[in-house]
Amino acid sequence: MLELTINQKKHSLDADPNMPLLYALRDIAQLTGTKFGCGLGQCGACTVHVDGTPVRSCLTPLAAVTGKAITTIEGLASGEGLHPLQQAWVDNNVPQCGYCQAGQLMSAAALLKQKPSPSDKDIDTYMQGNICRCGTYPRIKKAIKQAAVQMQEVK
Repeated sequence: MLELTINQKKHSLDADPNMPLLYALRDIAQLTGTKFGCGLGQCGACTVHVDGTPVRSCLTPLAAVTGKAITTIEGLASGEGLHPLQQAWVDNNVPQCGYCQAGQLMSAAALLKQKPSPSDKDIDTYMQGNICRCGTYPRIKKAIKQAAVQMQEVK
């Protein structure tokens, strides 16, 4: 039995320590917001935070995250309201098919923690590992900038 902290809640999972975190999240913990994309860590759809750092959950074995804080898209917002990024995504009609959006949001959240007022270049550089087959990159950038402003106003 592995003990994991997912979205600030303790979970006991009966799983192989070598199982990718993605499968444990989706199939055992029933947190299906994190998506399987490529299985190679190249598309970013499976991005979650481990101790605040974005990781590709399709490549991360459970043994590597035991005792660490895991945050999925389901845990991005605190309380009943949306996280400012989630609200900006809605305001800017970012999702088209929506499949990559959980990973996009998790990467964007990590970016804004690291750089609260990112430049266009910062956004392009930080988000380059997240692929959107629908090509909503301009809307993603606009939403990140909007959320950055809103998050600065709250401070």
